[in-house]
Amino acid sequence: MSTPGATPWEPGLAVVVGASGGVGRALCEHIEQHLPQLTLCRLGRREPVRLDLLDDESLQHARDHVAALVAQQPLRLFIDATGYLHQGDWQPEKSWRTLERDHLMHQFAINTVGPALLMKHFLPLMPRRERSVWATLSAKVGSIGDNQLGGWYGYRAAKAALNQLVRTASIELRRQAPQAVCVALHPGTVNTALSAPFSKAGLEVQSPAQSAERLLAVMQGLQPEDSGGFFNHHGQRLPW
Repeated sequence: MSTPGATPWEPGLAVVVGASGGVGRALCEHIEQHLPQLTLCRLGRREPVRLDLLDDESLQHARDHVAALVAQQPLRLFIDATGYLHQGDWQPEKSWRTLERDHLMHQFAINTVGPALLMKHFLPLMPRRERSVWATLSAKVGSIGDNQLGGWYGYRAAKAALNQLVRTASIELRRQAPQAVCVALHPGTVNTALSAPFSKAGLEVQSPAQSAERLLAVMQGLQPEDSGGFFNHHGQRLPW
């Protein structure tokens, strides 16, 4: 991957999905404060332009809203900052004995099917002849090659499937937009409601602002030859 910051963003539109979440909100704040050449569009369940990954009508409405904006300025940056790990009694599985159909289906609905539908609706809006970046937040635990500890069955599997979707979509995207980049990014452990309960001694825990700064530096440094890749928040390529 090229050195982060090597390619300044051209003026245009930046879209963040999951803009009300911990990392998503920090990404929006960093864009507004440090990237004035980008016009920010926030999408999410609690945003004025509503987008719920489980609601097809909201996906289509959000797509139409962004398409109208793209008619006025090119889409330079699209970030999917959504994700699901735990909720209430649903916790990451430590053993196959705790696997439940409903929990597994919800993992895939949010972490795999949802981002796939974002690809369907928004990748066609990327400019055909100019550099742009489409990034989704994956997770290092989705790496099959890096899995040495086991556990977290549903989350690992859903993120591994997301990585495959990114790789596959990048191939199709290259045919219509050779300068566009489509990648999966591991944000690291961030002090948010999603990952904070699983922080432990010796593990680097970032603030949302620090994570956003690192992730945007990685995105800014991406080049077309990086499309289809899986990178961490330091810009290092991760194994599949």
